[in-house]
Amino acid sequence: MRMTTADTATTEPAKDGPSLKTVVIASAAGTAFEWYDFFVFGSLATIVARHFFADAGETVAYILALLTFGLGFVVRPAGALVFGWFGDRTGRKTTFLVTITLMGVATVAIGLLPDYGQIGILAPILLLVMRMLQGFALGGEYGGAAIYVAEHSPREKRGLLTGWIQTTAALGLIGALSAILITRAIVGVEAFDEWGWRIPFLLSAFLLAVSLWIRLKLHESPAYQRMEAEGGERRAPFREAFGTWKNGKFVLIALFGIMIAQGAVWYCGYFYTRFFMERVLKIDVAIVDQLVLMITVASALLYVFFGWLSDKVGRKPVMIGGMILALVAFFPGFQALTKAANPALAQAQASSPVTVTADPATCALQFDPVGKTSFASSCDIAKSVLSNAGVSYANVAAPAGTVASVRVGATEIASIDGLAMSKADLKTARAGVETQVKAALVQAGYPTKADPAQINRPLVFAILMIFIVAACALYGPQAAALVELFPTRVRYTGMSLPYNVGTGWIGGLLPAASFALVAWSGNIYFGLWYSVFFTAVAVVVALLFLPETKGRDLDTVGD
Repeated sequence: MRMTTADTATTEPAKDGPSLKTVVIASAAGTAFEWYDFFVFGSLATIVARHFFADAGETVAYILALLTFGLGFVVRPAGALVFGWFGDRTGRKTTFLVTITLMGVATVAIGLLPDYGQIGILAPILLLVMRMLQGFALGGEYGGAAIYVAEHSPREKRGLLTGWIQTTAALGLIGALSAILITRAIVGVEAFDEWGWRIPFLLSAFLLAVSLWIRLKLHESPAYQRMEAEGGERRAPFREAFGTWKNGKFVLIALFGIMIAQGAVWYCGYFYTRFFMERVLKIDVAIVDQLVLMITVASALLYVFFGWLSDKVGRKPVMIGGMILALVAFFPGFQALTKAANPALAQAQASSPVTVTADPATCALQFDPVGKTSFASSCDIAKSVLSNAGVSYANVAAPAGTVASVRVGATEIASIDGLAMSKADLKTARAGVETQVKAALVQAGYPTKADPAQINRPLVFAILMIFIVAACALYGPQAAALVELFPTRVRYTGMSLPYNVGTGWIGGLLPAASFALVAWSGNIYFGLWYSVFFTAVAVVVALLFLPETKGRDLDTVGD
C-alpha cells in the first residue's frame, strides 16, 4: 500500500542522513563539474578544429569541430536510457557516482590526446570516442541530480531547491571560461593555442576527486527508500515509462512542450551568441570570453529566482514566459547585437551589399558530418569565402553552367570551378578567390575584425542578458516540472529521455546546423530560424497540453 500520510507527503532527508543543505550542495557540485567538462570543449571548438581536423578547409574544420561538440549531445539519450534504467532499478546515488566518474575520465583523456599532426586520422576518431563517453555519462547525470534534490525537498520549496541544480550549468560555464582565461593569461596566447588548451581539460582530474568525495557522503533519497520498503511488483522502467499511455504521454509532453524549447533557447543564448560574436562579428576571442563570462555570472542566481517564482505562481507560466520572450527577442536582438558590437560591419552591409550569382544546382548546403565533401564548385567556393568573412550576401540565380561570381558594391570577382582540380590546385585556387574577395570587402569598408574601441559593451551586455533571462525563466523551474510529471517508479527513466533528446539533439546540433544554414542562405541571421521553429512548437504544445504540477506530492504522482 502506498504511504500518503502528511509526513511522507513532504519529503525530508532522514534524520540520520545528510542535511538538506548537504544534499543540494553535493548534487549541485557534481553536476557543475560535469557541465564544466562539457563547456571547456565548446569554448575551445576553434582551437580543437585546428588541432584535430587540420586536413579540412577552414569552414569544414569548424563545422566538424561543432559537430564533434554536438555528438556528445547526440549520444545523451542513450545514456539517459541506460542510467535512467539503473537509477530506477538500483537507486539514485550509485548511478550518479558512475556517471560523474565516466565523465571525468573522458575529459582528462581529451587533454592527453595526440593531435592530427602526430597520429593522423586516429586523432579525430579518438576525440569522437571521448566526446561520446562524455555525452553518454551526462545523459544520466542531470536526471539523477535533479531527482535526488527534488525527492529530498519540501513540496513548497521544490522549485527553489532544484533551481540550484539548474544554476550548475552557469557555474560550470563560469569555471570553464575562468580556467581558459587564466591559463591563456599565464602561458600566453601562442602557447595556449599550441598546447595550453589542454590544461583546462587536465584540471578535471582534481575536480573529479573533489566531486566524488562530496557525493560519497550522500545516502539514497527518501522517496526511493520508501518505494523499496513498500516492495510490490518488479519494476520495468522502460515498459512502464514508454509502453503505457499513462506515462508515455507525459514523455511526449515533456519533450515537445518543454525540452525542444530548452535546447533551442538555452543553447542559442549561451553558445550561438558566442559563435555569432566570434565567427560572424569577428570580435576578438578574449573579448567574447569576457562577455560570456560576465553574462553567466550575472545570470547564475536567476535560475534559483525563477525556480522560486514557480513555487509561487506555477511552473507553466514561468517557462512559457521565457519561451515567448526568446521568440520576440531573437531576430531584433541579433540585429541590434551587430550594430552594437561591430558598427562598421553593419554600415558596410547597408552601403555595399554583397551578392553571389551562381547556378543554384551547383550550390551545396555545406553541411558535411564526415568531412569528405570538398565543396569545390564555383558557388561553394564563393559562399565559403564569404561565410568565413562573416558577410551577409544575396543569392542571384544564373543559367546552368555559369561560373559563380561575387559582387561587392560595384566590384565583381569571378569564382573558380575546382571540381576537376587536384587537392593542391583546389587549395591554391580557393586562396586566390579568397584574396580577391577580401580585398574587395576591405575596399568597400568591411572590417576584417571588430574594432574593440567601437564595441558598445554595456549595450552588448544588455542584449545578451535578454536572451539569458529568457533561458533562465525556461530552465529555472524545469527540473521541478519534469520530476513532478512522473511517478517514483519510472521518474529517472521518464524524465531523462526527453531532457536529453531536447538538450542533446536540438541543443547540441544547434551551432553546427545554424552555421550551415547561414552558409547556405547568405544571411547571417538565417540560422536563427532553427531556434525560432523549435521554440514556437513548444509554446503551442505547452499551452495546450502541459499540466501545472506545482506542489504535487511526489509519492502519489501517477496514482
